[in-house]
Order: sequence, then structure tokens, then C-alpha cells
Amino acid sequence: MIGILKKVFDTNQRQINRMQKIVDQVEALAPTFSGLSDEQLRGKTIEFRERLAKGETLDSLLPEAFATVREAATRVLGMRPYPVQIMGGISLHEGNISEMKTGEGKTLTSTMPVYLNALTGKGVHVVTVNEYLAQRDASEMGKLHEFLGLTVGLNLNSMSREEKQAAYAADITYSTNNELGFDYLRDNMVLYKEQRVQRPLHYAVIDEVDSILVDEARTPLIISGQAQKSTELYLFANAFVRTLRVETDFTYDEKTKNVMLTEEGMNKAEKAFHVENIFDLKNVTLLHHINQALRAHVVMVRDVDYVVQENEIVIVDQFTGRLMKGRRYSEGLHQAIEAKEGVEIQNESMTLATITFQNYFRMYEKLSGMTGTAKTEEEEFRNIYNMNVIVIPTNRPVARDDRPDLIFKSMEGKFNAVVEDIVERHKKGQPVLVGTVAIETSELISKMLLRKGVRHNVLNAKNHAREADIILGAGQKGAVTIATNMAGRGTDIKLGEGVKEVGGLAVIGTERHESRRIDNQLRGRSGRQGDPGVTQFYLSMEDELMRRFGSDNMRAMMDRLGMDDSQPIESKMVSRAVESAQKRVEGNNYDARKQLLQYDDVLRQQREVIYKQRQEVLESENLRGIIEGMIHSTVERAITAHTTQELDEDWNIKGLIEYLEASVLEPGDVTEEELRRLAPEEMVDVIVSKVKQHYDAKEEMLPSEQLREFEKVVVLRVVDSKWMEHIDAMDHLREGIHLRAYGQIDPLREYQMEGFAMFEAMIASIEEEISRYIMKAQIESNLQREEVAKGQAIHPGSGEEVKRQPKVNQDDTGRNEACPCGSGKKYKNCHGALK
Repeated sequence: MIGILKKVFDTNQRQINRMQKIVDQVEALAPTFSGLSDEQLRGKTIEFRERLAKGETLDSLLPEAFATVREAATRVLGMRPYPVQIMGGISLHEGNISEMKTGEGKTLTSTMPVYLNALTGKGVHVVTVNEYLAQRDASEMGKLHEFLGLTVGLNLNSMSREEKQAAYAADITYSTNNELGFDYLRDNMVLYKEQRVQRPLHYAVIDEVDSILVDEARTPLIISGQAQKSTELYLFANAFVRTLRVETDFTYDEKTKNVMLTEEGMNKAEKAFHVENIFDLKNVTLLHHINQALRAHVVMVRDVDYVVQENEIVIVDQFTGRLMKGRRYSEGLHQAIEAKEGVEIQNESMTLATITFQNYFRMYEKLSGMTGTAKTEEEEFRNIYNMNVIVIPTNRPVARDDRPDLIFKSMEGKFNAVVEDIVERHKKGQPVLVGTVAIETSELISKMLLRKGVRHNVLNAKNHAREADIILGAGQKGAVTIATNMAGRGTDIKLGEGVKEVGGLAVIGTERHESRRIDNQLRGRSGRQGDPGVTQFYLSMEDELMRRFGSDNMRAMMDRLGMDDSQPIESKMVSRAVESAQKRVEGNNYDARKQLLQYDDVLRQQREVIYKQRQEVLESENLRGIIEGMIHSTVERAITAHTTQELDEDWNIKGLIEYLEASVLEPGDVTEEELRRLAPEEMVDVIVSKVKQHYDAKEEMLPSEQLREFEKVVVLRVVDSKWMEHIDAMDHLREGIHLRAYGQIDPLREYQMEGFAMFEAMIASIEEEISRYIMKAQIESNLQREEVAKGQAIHPGSGEEVKRQPKVNQDDTGRNEACPCGSGKKYKNCHGALK
């Protein structure tokens, strides 16, 4: 009865049965394809591409395409894919994970779906865990693809941009997961569209998929720049601002929290810092620091906006009065407050771009992977990546002897037993692979073996090329190899002469890993392709996993039975207890990765918006329409902020005009009397039409090409600097958000809401700054697009356009960066959207 139920509900077997029919079709084509000449076989690629162009699908081409690769592999590589490898290839083409045991030939399996999907010309990425394997596979399997007329690229960290572009332009590109992710991030930081290296992400086959998508999923890729040591400038700006007097040197509007230097204040700044014109391009950073110091002293109030606690500035949430540890004001304001309060000034961070593998690989149209061990993580692959795990049968039955665990009372007893076992097996010439969880363990066993006079190799995943050589020799007669569990992935251990007769490769595990998958990988090193082999795990009550999951009862039992350190327990019950402990740990780890992804998804949505807009900017010939939209939004926000009162006589029209003249209008463009007669919606129309007139005047004054390039320079610089600050601010928000749980608040929901508010604030800030630069900056002829973050601290204005106006007068001074009026980001900052 159980057998019948198993057959009904075993979805894996149903898939195997379905794919077997396709395998039979491929097999049936073998005689036809073996009769083709090399030229005719190569000609199949052109034929397939023509059929695709006429509307055929990849699925319909699959049997013939696989048969083509199978025949070509026999001729070029001297290897003929087995039926189970064809089945693995079908599973990969369908966007699944093929679980194939070690030694079943995963690399050769991948050539079939890679070839089939490369026929589209959209590019296929074959992903490996290290560059050694990428180079090996590109050169070995590349011969097969090139024989069939496809181009093969290899993408390495050391390559120039041109070499990378060539590698990505190939039909098939071999690369590591790290390099693919970093190239994606770098592509979204380029200043010209021609500098991008990647094409749209089409199809990826990931080797050792569990290692990349599970083990490394929690580590984000981060591109960081060198932050300037700008501590001194904060201190100088702070000292200077202390000498300024309200009304004489700066004005402060309490309603809108708007603070700006007067003409007198600017003159003072020029004298104090020995500069001719504070609005010169080279003084942008200085002006930014002065403005932030002014805000820190005038706008930000100690014990209201922030408190000083343990020599740190801690923000106070204006709405709830809660302390927001771990949060920092962006754009250098936090450092300015640190200077004001005399606490240690922390350097401005420089995370320029970041992404997790989870989010990078989910951008591919189709994703597939291969590994020897994925079934234990099937739920995660299905829920997060929408990939099913298909367990592919082995070519020959597994003849390996997996023995029950041996459990010792202490670590010392366990290691003595391990070494004795190795010595015994070594004497009869049986090769031994010893798996350790930690590098320290491998070194300890190495010392014990040296004392016994047993020659051995120690491998702890530090040198990939050397690693492969050691693994290749690990199956020779009498070889003893000590390796950390992850070492040597992707390389088969082939048995030497006479090894089968002495029992094949013996794998000895020195403790259980917290993940069953890693233990299974170690086991799978032995018994490849039906070879004999034996695996044995040695555990002790002092192992971390045993300690974490209640080994006290068992220890007490061993003591009661009077068992000493040399007597192990061999018990299936203990093995089951260990496995259930591992399942619990795996469950915890999955929850942690899932939660990480939920948090990272907030930034992913924002990243996609910014990167998409950035791409549009790079590809657009004329940005005026986009910029006019930004100006419209900026004007609208400014008017809304200054006309919030119910009675129109209470509207702050004077403050509105000051702000507009400082950002998008010329002095005298609009008067208070004129605006008082209009409703807010009418004000928007009047002001925007005046701005468009000035824009038209710029169009007439300057060559079109120069103005278009100027627009791009401004937009890219502002967007890049603001986005980098935003990543930093989100990072700080993330660090402190879990504390909200103590107040019975869901931290994830808070993070989503605050992250969204911060993103909106950033967009408003981008629009305001771009509007101001486009309308106020003096356009120089030697315009150049520059990377915002090269050797500079991140803050608004770093390397941005000259902001000097044709004539400097009282009304114009407010257009500088410290104009935190009610319409733009400054208003948002002060009213809590960035808190």
C-alpha cells in the first residue's frame, strides 16, 4: 500500500518518467547524427537558428539539438553523454535544479541545455564558484561549443572593460557568481551607455547551485569607494559657524526650518577660508560643509532632535520621542552635529552599490542549476527562485557503504579513533579522504598523523588550482587527504589502479555539519559511477551540534554504563537525533535567509527604479522633457509647503518667492502681489511657464550639443550621489530597525514604510537639486561626466556644476545647498521622513 501511495505522490518519479520519453527521442536520433560529417554537424547550428527565426520553439528543437551536442561531444571530447545526463540536461533547460551525484558528469550534462539556449543569440551564462573552474570549463567545454559554431567567452576579474564586453557578447559566457554580480553593479554606475559590459540577463546555468544560492545568499556584494577623511573640514566649518550672527550673517525661518547665509555671511566665509568665490566648483564641498554646520547649529536642537549618549549622537523620532539607535542623518548632517557636540566624527561611508545573489539571479529570464545535494533545500529553491529540484538517477547503482555514526564521549577519544582508522586503512593502501568542518580540526589531525608517520595532504580551500591537483590525486592507492568539507567541489576523485580491490575511497567525517547537505556532499565524494567505497562519521558529545541539541542525557547514560573514551556508541537512534537537530538548524537558517530577502526586496524595488531611470538618461538624446517634469514637481512641492494654512493671508508667499528665486527663477520674475491673487494650482502654471522661458533662453544662448551634455552631467551626478547616500541611510535604518520589535511593532513593516518614505524624500531631493543646477549653474565649455564617488566623500554637490550666478545679490544667496525649505528634501529631513 505504501509503495502504491509513494508512486502516486512521488512527483520526482513522474518528472523522470516524462523526461525519459524525451531521452528516448534523443537516443533514437543517434544513428542519423553519427552518420553526419563534421561539416554537416556544424551546419545544424545555422539550421536551428533559421528554424527559431521562423517561429519554432526551443522545446521543439530540443531532441535534435541534444543529439547534435551528444555526437559532437563524442567526436571532440571523447565523451558520450549517458541517457541520465541527457535527462539532467532536459531538467536544466526547463529551469530546474538537476541533483546529480558526484562523478555523474554535471559539466558535460550542462553542454546540452547551454547549446540549445545559446541558439537564441541572447547569451547564456555558465556560473561556477571560482575562476579556476570557470577557466577549466571554458577551455574544455568551449572546444565542443566552438566546434558547433558558437562563440565562447570567459569573464575574469582581471579583465579590462573591452575584454569583458567581448566575453559577454559571446553566445556562451563562463564566469564566477561574484564577477557577474559586480559587473551588473558596475554597469549601473557607468557614465556612457557604451561602457556597459553585460547584455540583458537571459539564461544562467549555475554549477554547485546550492553553494551559490543558499550558502552565499546572505552575503551581499558591495562596491565601496574610499571616503575622504573630511573630519577637519567639519571642525573648521563648525568653528566658523559659531562666529555667525542671526539676521546679519544668516536668516532662519522657523516655520519652514529654512536657514541660509546672507550676503554678509558669504563674504565672511570667503575671508575665513581664503577663497575668492564660495560658489566656485572647487569650493562646492566647502559650501556644503558650512551649510550643514549651519543647520546643525540653528535647526537641530539637542534633546529635541537628537541626544548625546555614550559619546554618540542618537536621533530622536519627532513623532514618538523614541531614540533611534543606529540611524544617522544623511548628507553629512550627522557629522556636522558630531562636530557641534564635540564627539568623535565618524567617516562618511561609501557603499556605492550593493546587491545580494538572491536578487541578482532572480533577474534572469530563466535560471537553472546543478549540484550533488539540493533536495534538502528544495522548499527554499521553490519559494525564492521558483526552481524545482529534480533528482536524476545515477548511471550505475550506488555501491557505497554508508555506515552509522560512531559517537564518543569526548573529542579526544573521537580524534584518537579517527587517526587509528586512517592508519589501518592506509596500511592496506586504501585512499582516505578526511572531512573536517573547521580548518583548526584539519591542522590538529594533520599533527596527529605526522606523529604516526602517515604522509598526507592538507587542503583547506585556499588555493583553487592546487586544490584541484590534490583532489585529483586523492583516489590513488595509499593517499590520505584532509579537507574542509567545502574544499574540492567541482572536481571528481577518480580511483587509481588497484584501489577498487581494497574497498574504494574511504570518506571519514570528523563531525556533522549543521547542514545535512554538506555532509551529503562529503559522502558523495566516494562511490562515484558505481565504484565501491565506504563512509563513516565520527562524533563526540563535545561537538558543537551535539552540545546545541542536548547531548547531556546521552552523556549521563554513557557514564552510567561505565563507558570509557575508547568505546563508541553505534546507534541509528543517535544518527536520527543528529539529523533532526540538523533539520532544525536548516530551518532556522532558511528563515534567516528568507527574512534577509524580505528586507533586501525593499532596496531591490528602489534599485530597479533608479537603475531603470539611469538607463533612460544614458540612452536619451534630450533630457529637457524629463527635467521639466522635475521642475514642475519641485515647484508644486514648494507651493504646497508655503500654502498649507487655511487662510490665504497666512500663506508664506515671501518665503516662497525667496526659495523660488534661489532655485529656479531670476530675481523679480514674480512679485508677492501677483502671487497673492492666485490659487496654488494657478501659481504652479505661472511659475513653470516663467522657468520654461529661462530654459528657452538657455537653448538660444548655447549650442544644443553642449546644453544636452550639461543636462546629462547634472542628472547623473545628482542621481548617483543621492542614491549612494540613500543606500547608506537604508543601511543605518536596517541596523537599528530590529529594536522596534521590543515595542510590539513589526520591524519589517516599519522598514518597508520608512524605506519608502526615505525613497520618496530622495526622489524629491534629486528633483530639487537638478532643477536648481539646470536653472542656476553657469555652464562651462569643458563639461565632463565624472564618477561621483572617486576619492570623494558622498554628499550633495560633490563635483557638481558651478553654482555661481551672473550677478550675486541678496535675493540669490538662498539658492545654495543649505536651503532646507518646506518643499524639498530639507523639509522632509526636518519633519521626520528621513528618520
